[in-house]
Amino acid sequence: MFHSFKPEILFYEKTGCMGNAKQKKLLGDYGIGFKTLSLLDTRWSFESLSDFFDGLTKDEIINPFAPSEELEKIDLKTMSKDELITHMVKNPILIKRPLISIGEVKICGFDIPKINSALNLHICEKLTINSCPNEDKKCVSD
Repeated sequence: MFHSFKPEILFYEKTGCMGNAKQKKLLGDYGIGFKTLSLLDTRWSFESLSDFFDGLTKDEIINPFAPSEELEKIDLKTMSKDELITHMVKNPILIKRPLISIGEVKICGFDIPKINSALNLHICEKLTINSCPNEDKKCVSD
């Protein structure tokens, strides 16, 4: 008998975030099951967190909607990516969310092309569902 392997899917969110709720609903609408974890309550290490940021710039991993008092504590122009990640381990509110783990695949943000590739889905790539609802864009046909 053939059994298809389904990787464990973890969705790290900010509990109560409306954008993350929409993202989870969309995944559920595609039949994707996952375990939800709190991004803020997870005990991150530099190594575990940096796995989500491979190939991304500092601007691509920072949460632009983080509280201004937290953003004011960092200087993205002078801080290295490694220094930023070290700071994020202590202050996870700065992490762009969600973080999604699909087996060995680690994704920062709701990156639809990466999600489609990892799960063999066909979610419209023009659709954006950000962690801040006023930044959402609908998928419209050309």
